[in-house]
Amino acid sequence: MFHGSMVALVTPMHNDGSIDLAALDRLLEWHIAQGTHAIVAVGTTGESSTLDFDEHCAMLRHTVAKVAGRVPVIAGTGANATAEAIALTQCALEAGADACLLVTPYYNKPTQEGLYRHYKAIAEAVPIPQILYNVPGRTACDMLPATVERLAGIANIVGIKEASGHIERVKELVARCGSQLDVLSGEDAINLDVIAAGGKGTISVTANVAPRAMSMALAAALKGDMATAREINRPLEELHKVLFLEANPIPVKWALAEMGMIGRALRLPLTELSAQYHERVRNALQQAGCL
Repeated sequence: MFHGSMVALVTPMHNDGSIDLAALDRLLEWHIAQGTHAIVAVGTTGESSTLDFDEHCAMLRHTVAKVAGRVPVIAGTGANATAEAIALTQCALEAGADACLLVTPYYNKPTQEGLYRHYKAIAEAVPIPQILYNVPGRTACDMLPATVERLAGIANIVGIKEASGHIERVKELVARCGSQLDVLSGEDAINLDVIAAGGKGTISVTANVAPRAMSMALAAALKGDMATAREINRPLEELHKVLFLEANPIPVKWALAEMGMIGRALRLPLTELSAQYHERVRNALQQAGCL
């Protein structure tokens, strides 16, 4: 349902921590002009964990209104409390989002049965397309393929962002339930391998800084032209690495500030990229043609 290069968009902020809506609008217009296939708003890269409920919903309403149907908007609405995830997902529905992205509950470490019931409850409560999001490196919770397969039978669960980083996991998901839901890459370094294995796209951090190249590479890969896709992707390979030198979105917000797109601000407990990494990120941006 949602294919290609989908940007996990940053949330620009002023130095006082307030949301910079003017910078957000510039980013949205830039992504649409550069060919990004969908906007993923207020996810991990959008610092969802530091936005309160009202800010979260306001961000979704603003983003949907600004995009105005030109590309799909996927709202990050995951939470580690099922009731909160339902409330955020309902907010996204009312804002007019096209779908929701729901990270596995973090910190409380549910069982596989708990994960199944969590996602089933959200899907039954809010009639909007929903994308599962598995990122065990951040959540200390790994949703196994058997659980995904159980959830794939629910009509409005339409995809999974798989960010374990393991291509064998992607292949198993495609084999088990690829005919029922779309498998999306959550690791930019293996985007093209995911497509080759039957995936349908990526929810990308790198697309924040190289949207046109990412959209072109993913479009070529989805057409089966892997040679072209890999040629376009080659200058981005170092970028895929350096944007995770410190916790996302620290490096990518620094990179966007270096490009003159946004200010440098993040909300605590996140802090600006350590000086020891500046030159490496700057070099990767130059290699990718972003500077």
